[in-house]
Amino acid sequence: MSELLDNILSRENMLEAYNQVKANKGSAGIDGITVEEIDNYLRQYWRPTKELIKQRKYKPQPVLRVEIPKPNGGVRQLGIPTVMDRMVQQAIVQIISPLCEPHFSETSYGFRPNRSCEKAIIKLLEYLNDGYEWIVDIDLEKFFDTVPQDRLMSLVHNIIQDGDTESLIRKYLHSGVVINGQRHRTLVGTPQGGNLSPLLSNIMLNELDKELESRGLHFVRYADDCVITVGSEAAAKRVMYSVSRFIEKRLGLKVNMTKTKIVRPSKLKYLGFGFWKSSEGWKSRPHQDSIQNFKRKLKQLTIRKWSIDLDSRIEKLNWLIRGWINYFSMTNMKSVMESIDERLRTRIRVIIWKQWKKKSKRLWGLLKLGVPKWIADKVSGWGDHYQLVAQKSVLKRAISKPVLIKRGLVSCLDYYLERHALKVN
Repeated sequence: MSELLDNILSRENMLEAYNQVKANKGSAGIDGITVEEIDNYLRQYWRPTKELIKQRKYKPQPVLRVEIPKPNGGVRQLGIPTVMDRMVQQAIVQIISPLCEPHFSETSYGFRPNRSCEKAIIKLLEYLNDGYEWIVDIDLEKFFDTVPQDRLMSLVHNIIQDGDTESLIRKYLHSGVVINGQRHRTLVGTPQGGNLSPLLSNIMLNELDKELESRGLHFVRYADDCVITVGSEAAAKRVMYSVSRFIEKRLGLKVNMTKTKIVRPSKLKYLGFGFWKSSEGWKSRPHQDSIQNFKRKLKQLTIRKWSIDLDSRIEKLNWLIRGWINYFSMTNMKSVMESIDERLRTRIRVIIWKQWKKKSKRLWGLLKLGVPKWIADKVSGWGDHYQLVAQKSVLKRAISKPVLIKRGLVSCLDYYLERHALKVN
């Protein structure tokens, strides 16, 4: 067994991988074993599994194919490995990532230490404000499903040069996929959803990065999302066709020429961000599609027919609100947050009014919130005209922003202002 594989299988590294997989949670693979059940499974099977890996005899289980709906229609196909295989893949990533990092481009931002979508957007804004305002938006068709495995493994070998580890990685590529109960071979591609896939995608597309750098082009790449900025439309056309040819001929990948396009910054959607030009130059903001998707998710969580207690509903809303705002907190979106906040509070009032149900309960609730009795008597008889009632000033004052904050609901505006201040200062 090689020293590299020994490091991968070391107790310290496997424990770190175990903790990471446990923290990530996620669904069970084809064996049905969940993250919560993995401890008992490992006690029984880890030692024999480790021996099989050492002897190059281990056979990873096929991944379970699931389809995740996209916000704009269509589905994204993910492959879910078993929890055991997620742990082994994570252990590989932890050891070989530091070997790969020195080879990677400075303008590659996806799934790398101390890099993020936000830093990718900052770099893109830098290019735009330097005058490179024509953008080639490259769309790779079904990237994870079309990666040529032999080409990929050749690139992996160039970096790690370790037969034992390469053999294990190749077995994961060949492990197959289960779709509707049927097992299929995987002779091309790397299943999107496995712990190894992000690193392998960076190894594959690092060849594109090096080509773009050798041409002196300004670009930003996050996983398989790549944009190139140039100074003129003519240059953009030349770059689009020559780079597409390189990707297909040299890398063996497929460019979707119907979606690959030349755009101006104001028409670009990149990593969920849109772009606009102020008197100070180009700036970013959440793309309108991202805002609509956020509103749609908030609406789903505030459907009044959903029989869930208010505290649990608020917990789910807070998780969504914090996650979305943290992602876009570098942008200027105060007015958007004010609008969403107001609409969200209205929907919460509708839910509370419906939960009170009877006139007597509504009277009790209004009195508890400090509404004068003569007003509470009148309002409690308004009945089930939910939207109308929720927008009445008396209910807005009774179930106000401070009341909802005290109940635990995060204010979109307040949380955004807090997070944005940390970004700017």
